[in-house]
Amino acid sequence: MKTRQYKKVKDLKSQNLRDHMTNLELVLNMLAEVSTTEIARKKDAKGLIENRKVAKQGGSIAGNARKEIELRTGKPVISSGNFLLAKKSQKKLK
Repeated sequence: MKTRQYKKVKDLKSQNLRDHMTNLELVLNMLAEVSTTEIARKKDAKGLIENRKVAKQGGSIAGNARKEIELRTGKPVISSGNFLLAKKSQKKLK
């Protein structure tokens, strides 16, 4: 999912997406980033085209992990919940 789509799911405007991710969402995001970095180093990727290919490979690793988690838990990893909505709900309760 692209960042813009992800922000739409979480109903975010200008807020930082990471600040509104669950632990599992963050871990999978980090897996994609670290995988991409390691692949880029191994392949000595240079330039936009090579790095774009490497980024797709790193994202694929995290995507496969997400699908496996969803298969085994029976629930989606990507959550529409975010910190701001939770905070508003808590204020209403007070």
